[in-house]
Amino acid sequence: MTSTDRSRPLRVGVVGYGYASATFHVPLIRCVAGLELAAIASRDPGRVRAALPGVRVEDSPEGLMARRDLDLIVIPTPNETHYALASRALASGKHVVVDKPFTVTAAEARALKDQAEGAGLVLSVFHNRRWDADFLTLEQVLREGTLGRIVHFESHFDRYRPGVRDRWRERPGPGAGLWYDLGPHLLDQALRLFGPPDAIALDLAAQREDAEVDDWFHAVLRYGSMRAILHAGALVPEPAPRFTVHGERGTFRKRGLDPQEDRMKHGAWAGGVDPVPAELVLWEGSVRTESSLPCLPGDYPAYYERLREAILGGGENPVTADDAIAVMTLLEQGLRSLA
Repeated sequence: MTSTDRSRPLRVGVVGYGYASATFHVPLIRCVAGLELAAIASRDPGRVRAALPGVRVEDSPEGLMARRDLDLIVIPTPNETHYALASRALASGKHVVVDKPFTVTAAEARALKDQAEGAGLVLSVFHNRRWDADFLTLEQVLREGTLGRIVHFESHFDRYRPGVRDRWRERPGPGAGLWYDLGPHLLDQALRLFGPPDAIALDLAAQREDAEVDDWFHAVLRYGSMRAILHAGALVPEPAPRFTVHGERGTFRKRGLDPQEDRMKHGAWAGGVDPVPAELVLWEGSVRTESSLPCLPGDYPAYYERLREAILGGGENPVTADDAIAVMTLLEQGLRSLA
């Protein structure tokens, strides 16, 4: 099959069948025309076969990558495994999607970019929250200049999860903790809106009683006189607004999280309407107006639709290695600012 052959779907293999695979990648692959979920590597084949009858199960990532009938390998595995698995998948001649964060170091990220470019393969990173309903709406508001010059941007991802779970994200190790879990989402969105900051200052904490890694972060990104505040916590019984943006002419505020993840956890279709509108306050001279602004539809399937076109040579990579390297660079700069 050549990069422009549309005579059959692109055949996709997924490494692992944990939360990210089952909730995001597998449903999205299966709902996008022109993609075929062909195989999954899993140490629990019975679970995969029960959920996905007819999908071939390999007992190891190596077995998956050795298959000659696959075009694309998706890697939604623990963060510290991303580099090695992506490198092996590229070496096997496959296009690759890596879940965020791209890797655990910027050096690993740059090495994967060089490897993909040398092999002429598409390498992409799953920053799906570019297609959140609230973020798409905010992008449009800023693009139209509704608020005037932006002076303050605040992005919260607050959750109430008082119990520490026994999972790799909450155990000490490379790429664990909330900064590496939710930080990439918030950093990628800030980069999309404003580009690289002049500087970043980070604060981390482990606030839950049994927490072994950071479960709270507060990052301040400096853009001249404008400040972008990125904040997340796991012990927040009453969350702050998801976005608060102040400009010279008004304020944009959005409460609640995009509902696509929650819908997909329960087997519902991705995309669709966020029922909670944004709030828009505008000033014209001394006249203040307040209104509700319905959100644009969320669209997680757009990531895989655009990826398919990029692999076939007819479109741009939805999230490039350079995009993800910029995120990795800020993750590391934030950690260095702690010292």
